Amino acid sequence: MVHHFWRLRKTIYDFGGFPDALFQIEYPARGNQQVSEQIKALFTTEGISYQTETGRGLDHGAWVVLRMLYHNADIPVISMSVNPGISPEEQYKIGKSLSELRKTDVMIIASGGSVHNLRALDWRDNGEVTPWALQFDEWLETHLKAWDTDSLFQYEKLAPSAQLAVPPYGSEYFIPIFYAMGAADDERTATLLHRSYRYGSLSHSIWQFG
Repeated sequence: MVHHFWRLRKTIYDFGGFPDALFQIEYPARGNQQVSEQIKALFTTEGISYQTETGRGLDHGAWVVLRMLYHNADIPVISMSVNPGISPEEQYKIGKSLSELRKTDVMIIASGGSVHNLRALDWRDNGEVTPWALQFDEWLETHLKAWDTDSLFQYEKLAPSAQLAVPPYGSEYFIPIFYAMGAADDERTATLLHRSYRYGSLSHSIWQFG
């Protein structure tokens, strides 16, 4: 597996078909060499392979969220890639290795979406929530609050409409949740702060772990 810690904060526009205004946004956050070195040391201790990358900036999965939280880009940011090719247990382990950072006032943000299937959207956006999307999110809520990792690690088999909510071609939107959970393994509490939907099934959920 390969993980990247990026010090160059250029803004990457890895999307298409949207208004030109989105391509004019810049989020020039700086990195932090000290935190990057801490992460590498933690990975080394846990036997997790990684690779550093200094020439890549922030893609929209990072800067869209960060811009809402810290509009002025006035906090240092270390961006880490996720690996959809490994199991949820391994993803959780990677997150767990980062738990020490929380003790030094480092916030760990995992961006994505619990239900993100662009092929299943209702572009009329009439305010109604697609039943299967709500069922998946409610299943997720039950098992997150119980910290039932046994079930969560098998979400593809156990969760209702899992293949619709998390299509194989788009699992990278969902799996960051395991990294975030792992980082809070020492506390194991999950709080739903917000949940709403657009286009019937596009879920906007905010979870706080620990």
